[in-house]
Amino acid sequence: MTILLAGDIGGTKTSLRLVESQPAKTAKQPPLQTTLYENTYPSQDYPDLVPIVRQLLAEADEKLAQAFEIDAACFGIAGPVIHDTCELTNLSWSLNARTLEKQLSIPCIRLINDFAAIGYGVLGLADADIHTLQAGEYDPDAPIAVLGAGTGLGEAFLIPDATGYRVFPSEGSHADLPLQSELGLQLIRYLREKHGIDRVSIERVVSGMGIVAIYQFLRSRGNAPESPGMAEIFHVWEQQIGHKTKTVDPAALISKAAIAGTDPLSEETMTIFIRAYGAEAGNLALKLLPFGGLYVAGGIVTKNLPLMIKGDFMDSFLHKGRMTPLMQRIPVHLVLNSKVGLIGASLHAASLACMTA
Repeated sequence: MTILLAGDIGGTKTSLRLVESQPAKTAKQPPLQTTLYENTYPSQDYPDLVPIVRQLLAEADEKLAQAFEIDAACFGIAGPVIHDTCELTNLSWSLNARTLEKQLSIPCIRLINDFAAIGYGVLGLADADIHTLQAGEYDPDAPIAVLGAGTGLGEAFLIPDATGYRVFPSEGSHADLPLQSELGLQLIRYLREKHGIDRVSIERVVSGMGIVAIYQFLRSRGNAPESPGMAEIFHVWEQQIGHKTKTVDPAALISKAAIAGTDPLSEETMTIFIRAYGAEAGNLALKLLPFGGLYVAGGIVTKNLPLMIKGDFMDSFLHKGRMTPLMQRIPVHLVLNSKVGLIGASLHAASLACMTA
């Protein structure tokens, strides 16, 4: 039995979880883990990670009337991680795992990208944490694919080995946008001209910023009249571009209007977005053949579940010509648990504890 610390660190909030972990019965199963204490803190209120960890441990000691000695820790971080160091993208923190080990007296700490943490996290999901779009033909010895749209688009894949799975990051979101319809080609031309670029990546459309871009494109074509409410939202948002503080999130409001069926322009926007999302998921599946499952994670899934399960996503996923029968064999799941990154960080911490035992 080991005591682990897991973290999901972002520019807005830092979530930490203290975990008791026991070895799995077989190599293919995740370790048995029990959450002892968990809390979330506003990242901007702290100079770095160390005081947040110390506060969590003090709270846990008081609540559980027990002092804990941590065997290993893993932190999933919203930013590029190179050799266990990270300069956070939206936070003035500079993290180094070796320095943290000394400051926190934890023998083994690993820093990983937040999407790598999600990759590990899908291994620890319960049935209630997923919504299956396609059962497919599950193969436990096959790769697993993970992608998730939020602020940007993350992609990763898992390869089984003798000790379980290894997670590998990908920069697939920066490949060329997979839209082949005439409307899709017009969208690509629009984005090229708008941003003065000669190619359009997948992430420019399959992401939160992509939802906004699609809406602006459709508005420019006059596909449907813009409602006064959405016009005001975009007026306020455009006035705040470049400012640190923003009071409106147009992507979230577009999706809410589309789900409610109250704004035709928003509905068309989300239809195009969901189809592009499904097409990219299908492209990733063709390249990896993830018969271990393709998992779609990220905040956009949970906030747009009615749209994700309506049919456009899977129609685009399966629309691969003579490869369609192959695509029908791949299990496809939506991740409903927003704490999948924390789950993944704790599972990876367990492997670190095993290595140092």
